[in-house]
Amino acid sequence: MSYLLGLILWLFGFGPPSDAPAAAEAGGAVVIPIEGAAEGPPLPAITPARGDNPPLVVIDAGHGGRDPGAPGALEGLQEKDVTLAIARAIRDELAASGRVRVALTRDDDSFIPLEQRYAIARRMGADLFISLHADAAEANNTARGATIYTLSEVASDAEAAELARRENASDAVGGVAMSDDAGVNLILIDLAQRESMAVSADFARILHREAAPLITFQRDWHRFAAFIVLKAADIPSILFEAGYVSTEEDARFLTSPEGRRAIATGMRRAIEAHFSRRFLGEGESAEAR
Repeated sequence: MSYLLGLILWLFGFGPPSDAPAAAEAGGAVVIPIEGAAEGPPLPAITPARGDNPPLVVIDAGHGGRDPGAPGALEGLQEKDVTLAIARAIRDELAASGRVRVALTRDDDSFIPLEQRYAIARRMGADLFISLHADAAEANNTARGATIYTLSEVASDAEAAELARRENASDAVGGVAMSDDAGVNLILIDLAQRESMAVSADFARILHREAAPLITFQRDWHRFAAFIVLKAADIPSILFEAGYVSTEEDARFLTSPEGRRAIATGMRRAIEAHFSRRFLGEGESAEAR
């Protein structure tokens, strides 16, 4: 990014303008510190990986603790349990492959405010952030399939807008007040996040390509919404709705070992293909691994 962009960010309280020329000379992007980013609870454990400085993926199991998420079609099933089980399956799949490092924002039934979730990824210097959820459709008990969301201040359709509103309200469920500083959001979206939004959309396409042979996707599988957890300005991020927890067929798939394995395999293939192109410089495709 340019020095002018760094100066604009500095004027809005995101760091000294002297950082911008150094980053530009190094060919890198301006890193935008978030207030309190160095503070917070202890960071989660990171799985080891081969090579020098392998990429880091932070996987966020949606909801947790006193925020159960959507109720499931099966008795006693809650979204928070589905997302945690899938997050662990993806972590284990990636750890076994050893090509990237992985960390989970939560590895138990704990509540984490939305803004802390992507703040964890920023504190850890993540290269990719994936927030896991399981959709719900109260008016449609036959809805099926996964959906990938990337960031937009204008939702792609009314359903995406409603889902963003519902997910963003989960802090209120946990009793945590959210920031309503529209100016900060405008800066993050319009200036700092253009590149990461493009990379996020590219990863969404890779994920659909790699996972579609293994799991069912919605016909309009890529949507856009203003999810709070996608607003880390310098980290490519997606929100992955793995299926409909409110639909019995999807709920059984999401809670089965076979279903979790299929999701984890598709996610691993996509993540490795993504970093093969961007960081690892490997010639082999995900299908060959």
